[in-house]
Amino acid sequence: QVQLVESGGGSVQAGGSLRLSCAASGYTYNMGWFRQAPGKEREGVAARRSDGVTRYTNSVKGRFTISQDNAKNILYLQMNSLKPEDTAMYYCAADRRWVGSLPPPLYESGYNYWGQGTQVTVSS
Repeated sequence: QVQLVESGGGSVQAGGSLRLSCAASGYTYNMGWFRQAPGKEREGVAARRSDGVTRYTNSVKGRFTISQDNAKNILYLQMNSLKPEDTAMYYCAADRRWVGSLPPPLYESGYNYWGQGTQVTVSS
C-alpha cells in the first residue's frame, strides 16, 4: 500500500504561482498529478517516471513543472502563470507497476493509489 498526502493548494490571482506537494509513504514507479474541475472529468496534468522522465498535458506545458525529491519521497508540481481555467481539485497519484520504457501515463487506469486532493482556485 502507498499512502499519498497532498498539500499546497490555495487561492491565487491569475498570473500567480503555487507549488503542490505530495508525500508518498513507500516505493513508487510512476507518479502523477491529475485535476478535476466542477462538472468535468478528471484529467492528467503531469507525470513522472522514477528515472526522471516526465510528461505533461498540452495545456500546462511551459507553465507547470513536475519534480521529485527522491530522498524525502515527495512529488511536487510547480504551477506558474496560473489561469482561471486551472481551477480544480488536484490529486496526486502513484503506481508501483514496472512498465519498462513506456512514458509515465496521464490516464487514471495507470495508477492504483490516490491522494484525497487539494483545491486550487485561480481568480481573474
